[in-house]
Amino acid sequence: MREQADILIKNCSLMTPQFAILDGQSVAIRDTRIIDMGKAEELQGKYEAKEIVEGKGKLLMPGLADAHTHTCQQFLRGRTLGEYPMVWARILVPFESSLSEKDTYLGAQVSCLEMLKSGTTSFAESGGVHMHKVAEATIESGLRAVITCSTMDMGPFIPDSMKAASPEAAAALIEDLYQSYNGAGDGRIRIWFALRQVMTSTPALMTLMADKAREYNTGLHVHLAEHRDEVSFCLQHYQKRPAEVFDQFGALGPNMLAAHNVVLSEGEIALMKERDVKVVHCPRSNFGSHGFPKTPTLMQHGLSIGMGSDGAAGSSLSLFDEMRVFRSGLHAFWGLPIFDPVVIPAEELIRMATIGGAAAMQIERETGSIEIGKKADLILIDIDQPHIRPTHRMIPTIVESVNGSDVKDSIIDGVVVMKDRQILTMDEERILYESGRVLPDIAVRAGI
Repeated sequence: MREQADILIKNCSLMTPQFAILDGQSVAIRDTRIIDMGKAEELQGKYEAKEIVEGKGKLLMPGLADAHTHTCQQFLRGRTLGEYPMVWARILVPFESSLSEKDTYLGAQVSCLEMLKSGTTSFAESGGVHMHKVAEATIESGLRAVITCSTMDMGPFIPDSMKAASPEAAAALIEDLYQSYNGAGDGRIRIWFALRQVMTSTPALMTLMADKAREYNTGLHVHLAEHRDEVSFCLQHYQKRPAEVFDQFGALGPNMLAAHNVVLSEGEIALMKERDVKVVHCPRSNFGSHGFPKTPTLMQHGLSIGMGSDGAAGSSLSLFDEMRVFRSGLHAFWGLPIFDPVVIPAEELIRMATIGGAAAMQIERETGSIEIGKKADLILIDIDQPHIRPTHRMIPTIVESVNGSDVKDSIIDGVVVMKDRQILTMDEERILYESGRVLPDIAVRAGI
């Protein structure tokens, strides 16, 4: 008698945790987890599945983990390219402050659609306004996420609607969100604490957020060393650099997800390694206005590195695009001057976009690689296409040639959420129609 499975992915190619590609494989899923994997003919005779997902001509790989994004900026697409600094202060934060609950919910729905259709299965939301609506949209979509509120309590350019009256008020907002949504969506939603960045945080806020994250045994999401203005501010006010300031107030630690990390000193890198901080790069955002991070040095120090899209304001949410741009940028900046063509290997880029992002979200024991016992957060890529095959080596081809539109099927928490590029959890046509209809009004209210 055959064993029962919820899903059997049949006869696919499969990416192992060591980035080998195995052909003719099948994977059995039950109760949200991978329970078996191996040769297709062996598993087909072993399991009786409620649902069969055809894998012929497809590559099964871990779902991508977008470890830093802004769903509240989804309706800013096309608005920030070519703008002078400081974009986040002049455009991003004021725009977020103008959003209604309905705007936030609809923008989050569009974000979820875009992520699902480009291979992302989990994401870290760094906070905006009305975050309960982001949580609701995420639950509906089937995605896995860590979500927080944008926390700021100083800065002359911060709108009053986004500036906390006190550190305690900022903490209370996140605690309310935690009580309502942590563990929601069958455990797919986790609520974190946050600090938008050093320049908008008083010492009291930095200290309290770090303390609260430890108290709740959860993460702390921050922007760190994103641009030179941040470094200048810290040197002027604290006579220390950004990472050192966070460390001074007890925030730097293994539960910190630090986004961007462009203008880090050698001393900060060593300190972050000592504190086991999780680094996240946002390649297109960083290259567009901030610079080239010291990623080779970070890798040599053994820091955990993830990858993020930084939201749709300046680009898409596709991590496949991020990988490709990141490889080209780092090769040009760090590799060409010293004739090093492998300054960042293809395997490392895929690691950053999968298990690296999962580690940043503190879920690497649950997801981020295809292994028995892990959550079934998986995507299937159509590799039977002339821009992908034939190929001598599939891993470099994934980095250089695969697009988000090549993702055909997506499974999250053991549930098929996209099949043959059709989203099964959300009404894509209605959401896109409504978002197009409200965009002009949002722009008028935001003054953009």
